[in-house]
Order: sequence, then C-alpha cells, then structure tokens
Amino acid sequence: MKNRKIYGKKNSSGNLWLAVLAGFLAVGAYMFTAEGFERNAPFIDAEEFMYWNRKDPLKIKVSDESALKQYEVRVSDGTNEVVLAHEILLENVKEKMVEIVYPKKALNGVMLDPRASKLQVTFIATDKSNWNFFQGNSITKVINIHVDYKRPDVNILANSYSVTRGGSGLVIFQVKDEALEGFYVEAAGHRFKAQPYKKEGYYATLIAWPFNQENFVANIVAVDKAGNKRIANIPFYLMAKNYKTSWIQAKDNFIDGKITDLIASEPKFSTIDNRLEKLKTINEDMRLENEDKIHRLAKNVSDEVLESWKIQKFYPLKNAAKVASFGDERHYFYEEKEHEISQSYHVGLDLASTKMAKIVSSNAGKVVFSDYNGIYGNMPMIDHGLGLYTLYGHCANILVNVGEEVGAGFNIAQTGKSGLALGDHLHFGILVQGIEVRPEEWMDGKWIRDNIDKIFQSADKIIKGE
Repeated sequence: MKNRKIYGKKNSSGNLWLAVLAGFLAVGAYMFTAEGFERNAPFIDAEEFMYWNRKDPLKIKVSDESALKQYEVRVSDGTNEVVLAHEILLENVKEKMVEIVYPKKALNGVMLDPRASKLQVTFIATDKSNWNFFQGNSITKVINIHVDYKRPDVNILANSYSVTRGGSGLVIFQVKDEALEGFYVEAAGHRFKAQPYKKEGYYATLIAWPFNQENFVANIVAVDKAGNKRIANIPFYLMAKNYKTSWIQAKDNFIDGKITDLIASEPKFSTIDNRLEKLKTINEDMRLENEDKIHRLAKNVSDEVLESWKIQKFYPLKNAAKVASFGDERHYFYEEKEHEISQSYHVGLDLASTKMAKIVSSNAGKVVFSDYNGIYGNMPMIDHGLGLYTLYGHCANILVNVGEEVGAGFNIAQTGKSGLALGDHLHFGILVQGIEVRPEEWMDGKWIRDNIDKIFQSADKIIKGE
C-alpha cells in the first residue's frame, strides 16, 4: 500500500513538471511569435558617409516595424561631443524624420569646432518591443560627415543673345563640384535636360519659351550632395511677340463629315451623337491625347557626349505657301459668334503646294514615330538630336519607318488631308524637349547662324583654350 502511494505522488509530481514545461513552451512560443515581442532592431536610413553644409538641418529617417521608443543623436568633431537630438516617443510612431541642427553656440558648456571639416554622428534608436526583457531592440549607427559649405560653380560659356516668345535659344555652360548631386536648366517653369558637350563638365541645351506664356526667366540650377545650391541666370534678351486670335464658324457639313469620321475612329468616342459635343470632344479631348503623345516622344535627350551639332534651315515642302500660322488661338462657334463651342491652339505651321506633294527631311535624324495620330492623321516624327524634333501631319502616305535613320533631303512622306484637315496640306511642327516652338526660326538660315552656330563657335574657343 505504501509503495502504491509513493508511486502516485511521483506520477502527480511528474505531471506537474510536464504542465510547467508545457506552460514555459507556450509562453516561449508566444514570445517568439507575438507582435509585441518582435526582435528586429529599428532601421536608420543613412549612408555611412554623408555630406552636410551645416546651414540646413541634416535629415535622417529612422523607422521600426512595431513602434519607436526613443532616439538620441550625438555629434563629435574628434575632440568634443554634444547631443543634438533626443526624444522619448510616447505615442506609437513607426517612422520619424529626425532633423539635426548644427549648434551655433555651446551646449552644456561644450562647443563644436566650427573649423572642423569632418564630423562623426552617432545615432542610437530603441523600439517599444517587449523583447530583451521588455527593454526593446536597439541599434547604433555611426555616420561619417564631410562638411561642405561651398556651392557648385556654374560658368556660362555662351548663349543666344535673345529669345522670342514662342521661340528657342541655346546655352552652353560648365558645372563643377567635387560632390555634385545634379543640375538642370529651368526656363518658363519647364526643366530642360542638358547634353554633355566636348569635355567632362561641359553641357549644351536648347531651351524654349512657350508661346502661350507671358513671362520668361531661364536659370541653371546646380545642387551638391551637401545641399548647397547655385542658381545662375542665363542673360537672354526677351523679345515679345503677339499671336493671332481666330474665330471659326463650325458648320454642319464640317461636323457631319470630318469630325464624325474622327469620332468613329476612336471607340471610346464613337457613341457620341450630339453634333456640338462631337466637335468639342475632337477639338479638345482627342487633341490633348494626340499632343500628349507628341510631347512624350519629344522629351528624350541623349546622355552621350556631343562632339558637334550642325543644323541647316528646314524646307520640308518645295514651293509651298503658308496657309495657317503657328500659335493661333482658335475659337469655334456654332451659328453665332456668341455661341462658342470649343477653343484650341494651332501649334504648327501649315504649308500647301500641290496635291500629294513630296515632303523631305531637311536635316538628318532618327524616325521616332510613323503612324496615325488622331487629328494629326498620318504623321512621321524625327529626332534631330539635342532635343530638337520635327513632325509632319496630315500626310497621305508615310515613306519611313520607326527606328530608321534618314539623311538630309530624304523623301519621308506625301502631303494629304488625313486627320483634322479639310484640304491637302502639311502641318509642320518643331519641338524642343516636348515644347512646340516657332518653325519660322528654324526655317531661317540667318537665325540659325546667329543663335545656334555662333554660340557653338564661341563656346568652342573657350573650351579649346583651357
């Protein structure tokens, strides 16, 4: 009897230990899987080497998958160290952009050496995880800082003397900085990409002044990795120009003919029955879609080093007469002038000669589009380099293919009346990095010599004379 009692106690004790062990295992499993016990340290989004101009705050992002508990930022000049940021986060914050401000005076009696060109940032962050006996996960990151307060150098070698509203210009310049982050040319609110020219650090770009914008300012903006910025104004003399406003009566035979044909060509518009809605849809919605395609095609500028760029005046249609101007503001009305239906701009030069006349490319280039494009009809488009593009609308036949390299004088198409055209003619358009510009300038040999050729020549003398 005694043996059986002892055996029963041992069995009960063993079961208890098994239960305790199972409990520990369950708690352990919970701790390893529960979100509150996550074991990943916070992430400090910063390189091990950074630039800082000391004028602007040094911004470093810290994040954690659960929540951040606290962080501290110390900065040392090699001799002295100060705490520039410290925060305990009471709310659940998973991401924080920490702005580190360089001290202008001593902190707790310690002053960083203002002449120090190198600093060391120590960033410590802890999360709110219950891991590590409820102390959370911590990370320490050391970042070496190079102090740079010098702005990039921008030197304008040569630029077109003037730019006309709706016209183009050229600028050739140099950008220098040991830690250059990037640069761009900004004109009339648009950014223009510059192409490397001749030697490292030199660049050339065409710019454009949109015809429908009153004001124009052109600057070269360069920024280094420390955030130092240089803005250099390009001294263009501005030439004002007014563009024509036309009022056009939309008649039923025009809407029922050409407009209805265009409506039927686009499935998403084909259910529109109302005459006036048809006109507005083609003249505005379809036009904007077609022009957006053109703009996107004309934005590309090569990254290859440009050794030289020579352009001849454009003369796409022999013995042609101008039948519509560039930049016309057109208002379409129905029956009475007060009943305006739609408005648009004419962004090319219309030329006409004989029926199905030969269209030539006056300059060499690469065909980037050769297809039907809505209101523009059959339309080849050519890249002539340095962001200059030409397009040829309303063609009867296109004689070139996408990707084909064409030479000067090459027969590329025949005039016609495809798209939104009532008579046989050529819609000739020129774009600079996606912005339509006055074709008349690029059809004028003197303008090209004064605003393009001489600018390259002046810049070349400076580059060669180094």
